[in-house]
Parts: sequence; C-alpha cells; structure tokens
Amino acid sequence: MTPKTAPLPALCRDCMTCFEGAARCPSCGSPRIVAHAELFELGIAHMDCDAFFASVEKRDNPALAGKPVIIGGGRRGVVSTACYVARIRGVRSAMPMFQALKLCPDAVVIAPRMQAYAEASRAIRQMMEDMTPAIEPLSLDEAFLDLRGTQRLHGAPPAVMLARLVRRMKVELGLTGSIGLSHNKFLAKIASDLDKPHGYSVIGKAETATFLHDKPVRMIWGVGAAGQASLEAAGIRSFADLLRWDRRELHARFGTMGERLWHLARGQDTRGVSAHAPMKSISNETTFSEDTGDAALLDGHLWRLSEKVSARAKAKALAGRVVTVKLKRSDHSALSRRLSLRDATQLADVIYRTAKGLFDQVGPNEGPYRLIGVGLSDLIDESGADLSADLLDPDAERRAKTERATDAIRKKFGPEAIVKGRGLRGASGHGPKDGS
Repeated sequence: MTPKTAPLPALCRDCMTCFEGAARCPSCGSPRIVAHAELFELGIAHMDCDAFFASVEKRDNPALAGKPVIIGGGRRGVVSTACYVARIRGVRSAMPMFQALKLCPDAVVIAPRMQAYAEASRAIRQMMEDMTPAIEPLSLDEAFLDLRGTQRLHGAPPAVMLARLVRRMKVELGLTGSIGLSHNKFLAKIASDLDKPHGYSVIGKAETATFLHDKPVRMIWGVGAAGQASLEAAGIRSFADLLRWDRRELHARFGTMGERLWHLARGQDTRGVSAHAPMKSISNETTFSEDTGDAALLDGHLWRLSEKVSARAKAKALAGRVVTVKLKRSDHSALSRRLSLRDATQLADVIYRTAKGLFDQVGPNEGPYRLIGVGLSDLIDESGADLSADLLDPDAERRAKTERATDAIRKKFGPEAIVKGRGLRGASGHGPKDGS
C-alpha cells in the first residue's frame, strides 16, 4: 500500500490565507496558490518586476493595454525591453529594432522615460524597506531581500510578506513582479525567472540537487555568451556536466570562476544580501545594428547618454568624480578613456563636455563603431557635487542653472517637455541598452 503524502503548506496569493494542501484557497476559492514543503522556512528572496519599463508605460497610458509595446530607439536601434505581448512574438531585449519590427510590425515603440522608471523604482524600494532593511538592489526593477528573522516583527513568515509586497505593488502602483524564494541568493534569482510574469516560485534545500541536475548552466547569473562558449568548449552544458569535474580541474581551467562554478553546481552560495553595498558606477550605452562613424550622429548619442547617466545620478542623489567613454569596433575590440574631475558632478552638461573631450582624443580616427557608452564612477552623495565655479569656462554656471531649471520643468510636465537639439541627432535610428 502506497503511503499517503502529507499535505504541503500553502499560501493564497490573493487573500494571504495560509493552509495545507488544496488546489484552491479554502477562504476565497482562488487558484493562485503557492505550495511547498519548506514554504514557511525560507527567507532569501529575489523580486523582479515584470517587463518593468513597458509596464510603467502601459500603466501611464491605458490606451496601450493589450498592445505590443517595445521600449527602445528608432528603426536602426535596439530593444531596451518589451512587454509580454511582444515577447510572445519573439521580441527580446538587445534585439535590433528592425528585426523586432519584422517579428511584431504592429508594435508601439516608445523612447525610454528614465525619470518615470526611477520614480516607480523608488516607490517599490520604500515598500521593501517597510519589510526589511536587508535589501540589495541589482537595478531599477529587481532586488534581493533577506527576510530571515522578521516573522516576529510582522506577525507573518517571509513567504507571506513577499506575497503582500507584490499585491501592494499591483494595488498602489499598478505594477507586477515575480518572486523567487529560496535558501540563498543564487537559487532565489533562478526561482524568480521560473514562472514569469506574476510568478511565485520556491526552491527548497531538500530539492536543490535534484532541481539543478539537468538544468543548463546558462541559468547561472553572470555567465554571458563568452562564458557559455568557454564552458561548452569544455563539454559543460548542464549542472550534471559540472558535477563531473574535479574542483582543482575547474580552478585550473577557469580560474576563480571555476571555484565559483564548483560551489554553484551543488547549489552552494554563501554570499549575504549586501544592504549597504555602494553603487560603483552609473552607465548607459547604445549598440548600433549598423556600424557608424558619423560624427554628428555619435555626438548626438554622447549627449543623450550623458543625459541618461545624469538623470539616473540625480534620481539616486549621487554624483561622480570620474567620467568614462566606451567604444567598441565592429571586430568587438574595445577602446575606453576616462578622466577624473576636480569636483564630482551629476550635471549632464559637465558629463557631456567631458565625454566629448575624451571621444575627440580617439573617436574620429578609430571608427566606425558598433557601440558607444558613457559612464560616471567614483560616486559620492550629491551634496558634494558641482560646488566650485569653472574659472576657465565663465558660461558653466549659467548652463548649470539652466539645466536645474530644465529638470524642474521636466519633473512637472514630463521628460519630453524640453529636448535639446543635439540630442535629436542621435534620437532616431539607435536605441539604448542600459548597464550599471
């Protein structure tokens, strides 16, 4: 006689009722339940907003409901993100825009509104802080949370608090997110991708080895195309393949990455949720579907990228002392130049003029290019930014005041209320792909 399986602890994601084993919630009848043997024992989570940029656009413009929406540049640009309607048609982030529009010709293409996304991100962050101080943001739309030890404070286990978080995001902000809950960061991030959108997935300790065994190593966060190619060249395609390698052999073949892979193959990750890990840099880059050496077009992109970096710095109340320009040729060889400023800045005008000077040192002679990027690093609090006047540029103070006034107008009337002429030169034909 087959022994009866004990009913699993379960949670209704609609009414937050906790119960044991049922296909529907016994209180409200909802089928939106999550059930797992370790559901109320785990406390490390990863929350990832669903198609964040596109979701903000659909929230702010109800006429877009049900339509395929792509956030990105013009016809020769790249996709920054796409809503799930467009993703079903095959549209993916970083895809050239002309290819995305072939797959989804009726898509609505919208230029990114970083200020709107930053405001939504801050609101979500505040909701997280109401739950725990142990938050590690990865970008505007995702973060790790450590909710261990918070049950007594909130009167509910972490699993319930996470369900409350995404319900609050939906009710108060009109945005949705997917939750991954596990016993470490590595598995929590994997879990959050298992059931998007509106997902809630759990990977427990007892099932870790079984769960990972046949999964592809591309699931490992941080292993890009080049890393996957190196692993495949060594015959490593799955976690099962990794397990066959000796720890010393992995280290000899892949260095410190090999040591990390040995642990991850066994579901081991001792990294804590770094609540106070400082942001090291803010950057933005554009990849071109066709290489370009057009000086005016590249200058336009330098300005737009500088504006985006500036907007993100202002949204996070940060400033930086080092400006970097990144260039990549068609053969993927890279050039970069950086300059340390006398004073930290968050002003687009200062970032652009510095980036333009760096570009002029190498740019005109080394193209054409497939990528251009602008970065700001050595970050500090904005209170220490743009304090002294530039005696060699008497108009700098006037331009700074103009930029602050422009910021105020955009905040009140929207980010497209004022668009500078030089930015229009790069606004059509290419699209941004964010990185930070």
